[in-house]
Amino acid sequence: MNAVVKPKGDDAKGDGTARTEIARYSGVEKAAIILMCLGEDAKSLWALLDEEEIKKISQAMSSLGLVPAATVEALVIEFVQKLSGSGSVMGSYEQTQRMLQAFLPKDKVESLMEEIRGPAGRNIWDKLANVNETVLASYLKNEYPQTVAVVLAKVRPDHAAKVLAELPEEFAAECVSRMLGMEPVQREILEKIETTLRTEFMSNLARTSKRDSHELMAEIFNNFDRQTESRFMTALEDKNRDSADRIRALMFVFEDLGKLDAGGVQTLLRAADKSDLALALKGASDSLRQLFFQNMSERGAKLLREDMAGMGPVRLKDVEAAQTRMVTVAKDLATRGEIVLSEGKAEDELIY
Repeated sequence: MNAVVKPKGDDAKGDGTARTEIARYSGVEKAAIILMCLGEDAKSLWALLDEEEIKKISQAMSSLGLVPAATVEALVIEFVQKLSGSGSVMGSYEQTQRMLQAFLPKDKVESLMEEIRGPAGRNIWDKLANVNETVLASYLKNEYPQTVAVVLAKVRPDHAAKVLAELPEEFAAECVSRMLGMEPVQREILEKIETTLRTEFMSNLARTSKRDSHELMAEIFNNFDRQTESRFMTALEDKNRDSADRIRALMFVFEDLGKLDAGGVQTLLRAADKSDLALALKGASDSLRQLFFQNMSERGAKLLREDMAGMGPVRLKDVEAAQTRMVTVAKDLATRGEIVLSEGKAEDELIY
């Protein structure tokens, strides 16, 4: 068993502290710790669990991280004694997979680990609620409206609303109509839908990145120079206009900084390199330039205008590079919560 072992003195605590630590673990997590301590000796215990219990414990086990020795000692004193008073365990995805392979068939282990890799949730409907609405809608739009109606009736209303908004309009309207006239669904039909979702959708989702491929591609396009971006976008439009439109909508370009509020612009001005600012605005629209000038002091705006004028002709490549650096600074600020970058969606609009 590949456990992470630390000397007891490094993390030993009093009984009271250990009990406090134990209190933060759920029953499933406690069971996972004990089973990890027992290692292969726990085969007979695993055999007594049903499939749903194995899934829950495996999920907990794969995300435990480091469990201090004092906590392990309080949970299973006998185990600590066997290890001569020392022993921490590290729950990880790989460790869980190795342990399950010791007593379960390979295909069963792969199925369980795919579920762990996939979206979190106690059951298939909880998991669906954690799938990006665009990804889920892309899958559902190829299903029968009645099937989609059943799925959307089972997930959270807020998530169902987001998925409906992503579906083609006529198809979404048909699904809503089916939901309004829906009779109680027979258990056999529901189980069949659950099985299909688990084997066809969730399994494929777990094998790939949880991130929407269009989002990744939008970031790649953001880092192209304008000429390369235009060339690839034109080629993509010829092959798949829908994908091209989605990527274009997801891209955050320099002109999108025009959606910043006054406070956001001022924060960006303080963080950005002044030489980048002048060069970037050299190739900006008049409206975006004005937005930046209006959020500077009169003297600062005057100096910036003079810097821009003094540059003379500049290469487009240099302007685009400066604009890209400005966008990167803005994204970093947004990640830290210092500014809000609007993506143009209705929920991003500010009401005063």
